[in-house]
Amino acid sequence: MWAKMRVLVIGAKGQLGSDLCKGLGDCEVIALDHSEVEITDISSVRQVCERHKPDVVINTAAYVRVDDCEINPDKAFLVNALGARNVAVVVSRIGSKLVQISTDHVFGGGTELQAKSHTEFDVPVPLNVYGKSKLAGEELARHLCSKHFIVRTAGLFGVAGSSAKGGNFVETVLKLAKEQDELRVVNDQIFSPTYTSDLARKLAQIVDTQHYGIFHITNRGSCSWFGFAEEILRLAGLGTPVIPITSDQYPQKAKRPSFSVLDNYHLRLLGIDDMRSWQDALKDYMMVKGHLGR
Repeated sequence: MWAKMRVLVIGAKGQLGSDLCKGLGDCEVIALDHSEVEITDISSVRQVCERHKPDVVINTAAYVRVDDCEINPDKAFLVNALGARNVAVVVSRIGSKLVQISTDHVFGGGTELQAKSHTEFDVPVPLNVYGKSKLAGEELARHLCSKHFIVRTAGLFGVAGSSAKGGNFVETVLKLAKEQDELRVVNDQIFSPTYTSDLARKLAQIVDTQHYGIFHITNRGSCSWFGFAEEILRLAGLGTPVIPITSDQYPQKAKRPSFSVLDNYHLRLLGIDDMRSWQDALKDYMMVKGHLGR
């Protein structure tokens, strides 16, 4: 009998990390949160990896507050770039596989208007500090650890919610819809909402392979934040009006990509792109959370 794969999850209490720990059911999961490993300290990473001797390390830890990254770029690069480097160095040294989680925000900074989904073979051009720091982390991980899976995803929503962001977009929309007469939501930023439970299942599948490289993993289809909000309220049976606005009408510190839809091209080439639509994934999430309207 084969021994169970030992998978160390960094950021295990986060929105994605929580679902990963559930989705890796056939593996021996070592779940570590920020209090147990500090990725900006390479000695901390080395100690936990040498102690647990994992076959795979999945790094979900990141500084994800996009606007705060503009204000504090040093912290963004310390965590998202140098933190990723530290993990990659240690994982390479112990001969394990590395999964580095990245983002659709590595795109959006090109001068041409993007009209089609981004594949793993498109050249990333970030628009904001968050995207630049995550791209730097990707490149460091890719060059420092040969057995790597760089996984870009987008618009995450999961049962645990994001501790850094105080929940997720779905929960925010539902809360505000019950408090306000109408919602004003940006309609000129197009992306692919992704259920962390679906992402976790796909990650569990690819880490058991040697298909190293860059992967885009999102639920199928795309929408604007306005379209996403409309579907959330429809499923919840709430009639709160949603008003589409432009990004200029909702100013933020960091610019967001106007089109950052990811194409799961690598998965498709391997014949394993069975990710369901974001609408089906959202309905499942709403059912799990008890939000579905009657």
